[in-house]
Amino acid sequence: METQHRSKKQGFAKFILAGAALAGFFAFASVPTVRADERECQNRLARADHKVHEAVEHHGWDSKQAEHARHELREAREYCWKTDHKWWDEDDHRWHSDRDWDDDHGHPH
Repeated sequence: METQHRSKKQGFAKFILAGAALAGFFAFASVPTVRADERECQNRLARADHKVHEAVEHHGWDSKQAEHARHELREAREYCWKTDHKWWDEDDHRWHSDRDWDDDHGHPH
């Protein structure tokens, strides 16, 4: 009788272990992966945004260097928009799914 009881406990333990393994598999299988082009867009936009901030800090908002950096940032956003219909906002650290950046200043509306 005790052997039968032990066998049931072992069967139940195997069932729980299998369920936990299956739950773990589904948890990791459903995690969205960052695609290479998405990472490239994020990096490209972060670099371009940094260049705008640097140009403004060193040369002023109305400088030709700052205007060039803002132009590069707009081009990077356009590239990402054409690629994925979204763009990375480095200042807010989030993706935008609308084309809502200000073309004159390079900042989101």
